[in-house]
Amino acid sequence: MIWCVDDDDTIREIEVYTLNRTGFEARGFADGITLLNALKTEKPELILLDIMLPGKDGIEVLREIRKDSNTCGIPIIMATAKGAETDKIQGLDTGADDYLVKPFGMMEMVSRVKAVLRRCSNDGGDEIITGKIILNNSKHSVSVDGVKTELTYKEFEILKLFMSNPGIVFTRERLLSSVWGVDYLGGSRTVDMHIKTLRRKLGSAGAYIETVIGVGYRMVEKEW
Repeated sequence: MIWCVDDDDTIREIEVYTLNRTGFEARGFADGITLLNALKTEKPELILLDIMLPGKDGIEVLREIRKDSNTCGIPIIMATAKGAETDKIQGLDTGADDYLVKPFGMMEMVSRVKAVLRRCSNDGGDEIITGKIILNNSKHSVSVDGVKTELTYKEFEILKLFMSNPGIVFTRERLLSSVWGVDYLGGSRTVDMHIKTLRRKLGSAGAYIETVIGVGYRMVEKEW
């Protein structure tokens, strides 16, 4: 089920109609508060979320979804106004998986939905272990020294990329391309903020993620 959130009735109805016609089940919401209430009892495969919403705007809604351990892994595509570069960056910083710039074509929307769902599907081996970090891919879970650690989808994907490629240095551009699946936007803030939060959540094991000055980041197992 794909949930479409837009206060414009016409746009929302076209999105839902197009998704239904292309093989998805879709449902529409006119505002973020209704969406958040629905998330208490149901979880969609993906949310298409407009930034300009009455009451709580899309960024506020995204932030609430990402801080809740029951909903933090839901893929989200933000819809931003044309030319609103700051909205794109803020959305990615807050945990959006992709973005669409209004006005966008319905076939572009369907393509983005399919691409994000492919990226968010669990693939690869079940468990990856680095030191005292255990990442279970099929359960989408991480534990450090036996204690479960709650990560957002993006944090999980960054950690999985590092743990699958120990010692390999990833530039910020490569991390953004591999994890977000979008072109690099010219600044390091998005990647750096996610690395900072990931290190904090991993506790002492956050030291496994090294900064390679002038290049990027890599994961190296250390004794602690």
